[in-house]
Amino acid sequence: MKARSVHTVNSPHVLDFVSHSVAQTMRVGQRLGELLQRGDVVALRGDLGVGKTHLIKGIVQGLGSTDMVNSPSFVLINQYRAGARHSGMPIYHADLYRIERPAELHGVGLEEALDDTGVCLIEWADRAEAWLPDERLDVHLGHLSETKRVVRFTPHGRRYEELVDTLKKTAFT
Repeated sequence: MKARSVHTVNSPHVLDFVSHSVAQTMRVGQRLGELLQRGDVVALRGDLGVGKTHLIKGIVQGLGSTDMVNSPSFVLINQYRAGARHSGMPIYHADLYRIERPAELHGVGLEEALDDTGVCLIEWADRAEAWLPDERLDVHLGHLSETKRVVRFTPHGRRYEELVDTLKKTAFT
């Protein structure tokens, strides 16, 4: 995979890459999943159909889970179990597409998903901005063409800067 680093004044740790297929998006997700730890939060952003769920499928595989991943559009949060290498920790997959107002987030389980017992993956994270921890990994996916996507990893906090730096070395070298 070819990576192109983006250096900005605020964070030299931002990583952009172009995915040429669903399989490539899932592969980079898998590499990311292998690096995640208990308490990590990944906030996914991007338009409908851009590949957020495919990236999450890869992340869940990278965490060693054999659970079937699908978008939890109606229940809002699905829970999977990581593999033995990740001590079977919970993986929370939130899809906030149907959330129209932040007040709707009360009682759906997002607080529990963010409580550091597992990994929390949030699709449509912009709908829960006030709920998100300051330290997290933002992933923005955008359309380049029918099959190509641009994926931008933006770390917030030292843990996530190191995570993105490691991802650059393991997934793109």
